[in-house]
Amino acid sequence: MAYDIQASTVTANGVAVNKRARVKGLSYVTGGTAGSVVVKDGGSGGTTVLTLNTPATTDIYDLMIPDNGILCSTNVHVTVANVTSVTVLYEG
Repeated sequence: MAYDIQASTVTANGVAVNKRARVKGLSYVTGGTAGSVVVKDGGSGGTTVLTLNTPATTDIYDLMIPDNGILCSTNVHVTVANVTSVTVLYEG
């Protein structure tokens, strides 16, 4: 069964999607210094489901997650370091 893809953008640490969702992709803008994007299921203290280390450039990067994506049963929390913004593409 196919669902419409939705998007949510965060510019600081916090919940991007406040419900059960499948993460299908990310688009993120790096801030010129090496950093990271960490996606967790269940808030800031939840289970880490994806960690991306980002390069020391100012650019836009896209990551598409194949098949069913990454299931976050509680919510989708994003923690950023030296990243300007993260757009979460999700189903749910």
